[in-house]
Amino acid sequence: MAKCSTRKELLVINIELKLRIENLETLFNKVITEKDITIANLISELAQYRIPKNSGNSSLPPSSDFAPPKRNQSLREKSDNHPGGQEGHQGHTLQIKEQPDVVVKYSPYKCSKCGMDLADVPEIFVDRRQVVDIPPVQVIYTEHRVYKKTCCCGHITEGTFPNGIKAPIQYGSNVEAMTVYMHSRQYMPYERMAEYFRYVMNLPVSQGTLNNIVHRFAEKASPVYNAIKAAIEQAEYAGSDETGGKVNGKKHWFWTWQNDKLTFIIHSKSRGFETIEMTFPDGLPNTILGSDRWAAQLKCIAKEHQICLAHLLRDLNYIEQLHGSQWATDLKVIVKEALELKEQLQDIDYPLPNPARDALENRLQKVLEQPIPADHSKAITLQKSLTKIQQHILQFLYHAFVPADNNGSERAVRNVKVKQKVSGQFKSEEGADDFAVNRSIIDTAIKAGKDVFNELVMIAKAAPA
Repeated sequence: MAKCSTRKELLVINIELKLRIENLETLFNKVITEKDITIANLISELAQYRIPKNSGNSSLPPSSDFAPPKRNQSLREKSDNHPGGQEGHQGHTLQIKEQPDVVVKYSPYKCSKCGMDLADVPEIFVDRRQVVDIPPVQVIYTEHRVYKKTCCCGHITEGTFPNGIKAPIQYGSNVEAMTVYMHSRQYMPYERMAEYFRYVMNLPVSQGTLNNIVHRFAEKASPVYNAIKAAIEQAEYAGSDETGGKVNGKKHWFWTWQNDKLTFIIHSKSRGFETIEMTFPDGLPNTILGSDRWAAQLKCIAKEHQICLAHLLRDLNYIEQLHGSQWATDLKVIVKEALELKEQLQDIDYPLPNPARDALENRLQKVLEQPIPADHSKAITLQKSLTKIQQHILQFLYHAFVPADNNGSERAVRNVKVKQKVSGQFKSEEGADDFAVNRSIIDTAIKAGKDVFNELVMIAKAAPA
């Protein structure tokens, strides 16, 4: 009986040991699997650090580059043009004025050899040289006086001040226009503007007064600003973009909608779709809208959408560098061929059937269905994203007025960054709104080839809103 009991005990012990071993093996395999997953994730993350994002393979600005991107990663193709002005370029140089404002004569009064008086000797013109300069600025005080007269019928008629003359003393339209020109066109901070007015214009103006002038001008400019917005709503094409900006220490956003004739900029606290809803409640149903694939922009109601292919090419560069992705290379080839086709098309070609365009569409469809290795996570994510918006990739090949990139919008919002680099953050939401209004008008005037300062003077002369 004792031996039997011992055997049973040993058998139980063996079973328990086997179970423990199996449990340990299961646990060990689980730990190994988890470690393999962790290692794979870390390798993927390290690969992203090994291939850092820069202005050549992402939407990051050049100013954020720790080192310049490799030359062969630039989206700009090599040109045969030599550096500098090209053949046929119209140069500009300082020109002699045929009727000068001031003439200073240098005629000899005695002989430089014998000293004889030459006052009565006829002079002969030899040469001329002109100096172009600015005279010292003298501030002009214009007094407006109102009088009254009494008619023989006994009625007294009194004159009235011109429109816009409201206070006992105020700054004129040229001062207002110059203030806005320096603030919103030349990006100067108020301190330097005040210095300019004091020492160059001989007109002491406080920083607070300059801020008030900028705000008052923005109010006067609101009809022009609203007209630009209305024109954007009816435009065939508008590109849109947004950029962050500091307002009183907090990150806000500046949005733009623009084309080759118009620039409309707004300031908002949000980068979300609610900003578009607030600005264009009915969307832009008459407009083909270009954007950088930002979800809020693609959500906007529009006639059609066109994504920025410059952004897409940079993203494909990054995936190519990160994964060595053949899928990214294939898609880059299609995009570049589409850009070449755009250059070949004439206005009359767009509404007609085009075999080359159809072939690109078919190849694009195949690439978007192309299998991608499972460990190429960035490529898979981009492929899924592009598949959802496939109809927005080659839209520019169907309309002559639609560009393939959104560079114009980037240039429009870049002014906000320049303003903040030169002048610092906006101190108030009102100040941010004023800059958006004034810059919209300035950029639209530039696109129309107009004299910016003259346009600002015309608005400054208008009655306050």
